[in-house]
Amino acid sequence: MSLIAGSYEKFIWGFKLKSLKPNPDSQSLTLTPLFSYPSHLSSITTVATAGSAAASGGSDDTIHLYDMSSATSLGSLHDHSATVTSLSFFTPPHLSFPLNLVSAAADGSFCIYEADPFVLLKSLKPHRKAINDVSLHPSGKLALTVGKDECLSMINLVRGRRSFYCRLGKEASLVTYDGSGDKFYMAMEDKVMVHEAEDARLLCELENSKRVLCVEPGENGVLYTGGEDRCITAWDTNSGKVAYRIEDAHPARVKGIVVLTSKAGAVADDDPYLVASASSDGVIRLWDVRMAVKEKPNPLAEANTKSRLTCLAGSSLKSFKRPQIGKSDNKEEHDAVTEGV
Repeated sequence: MSLIAGSYEKFIWGFKLKSLKPNPDSQSLTLTPLFSYPSHLSSITTVATAGSAAASGGSDDTIHLYDMSSATSLGSLHDHSATVTSLSFFTPPHLSFPLNLVSAAADGSFCIYEADPFVLLKSLKPHRKAINDVSLHPSGKLALTVGKDECLSMINLVRGRRSFYCRLGKEASLVTYDGSGDKFYMAMEDKVMVHEAEDARLLCELENSKRVLCVEPGENGVLYTGGEDRCITAWDTNSGKVAYRIEDAHPARVKGIVVLTSKAGAVADDDPYLVASASSDGVIRLWDVRMAVKEKPNPLAEANTKSRLTCLAGSSLKSFKRPQIGKSDNKEEHDAVTEGV
């Protein structure tokens, strides 16, 4: 299991989560550094991972690529002419490596890449102003974007064009699908709206005490939020109520949350329900959120980067079976999945 984080200081941080078991009755986890170096010329704004593949985008208008399993850089992409604001990989359920990468930028542009190898397939401009966030549907056929133009867009990734566009009346800073693709969530200041994916019908509103800076879907309708309240809140999106909360999870703003369960891969089959969080004070913490139902848990592991973190992403190293990102070793598998975009 791996984590990658970006910072204002241009540094990219990679960590591997290891399980240390001195005896069968106890479990200890540690975040082991994989790499740390100034990969960008200016601040890093977004990161994404899928298996061993990782990417970061920054205010230098550049996307950098990494192989987490070998802790190496794979080069960079220079197709944007503004700050890269959001990145997302698409990995089909039957594949062990990402098929596509999508990116969004502060000039309203949106790029679709093939990830085997990294080749630009299509570039379009679905927003008039900066795109704040992008989320891929689990099918890999659609993407939602929200921007500073106070609009929501839907991108048809198969045809490479915008298929839907509507005004929200207020700027949304975050958007994400749930794991099934049946719902999507939009964050506006201190509120998170839960919508039906099929018709965009509003199901409920989740009201936080302060501005929400990150959201991450969990399992069974749970949504995790973090932000200026310095807490990690788990919401039951079916009822619209708080399921549980880790109070004062960090002494500063929570800038990223990653759910490290079956979606991202676990260290072992019997691992606890793991959630990682990153704060603007540079600390990354790992939690067993099952303990939060009864009392405030202690972090299972912690790493201090001593930098101002801006974003966090994570995935399982085990799910990426090839030694590096490039041409697929299985030609039949590759040909079967490159018919989309």
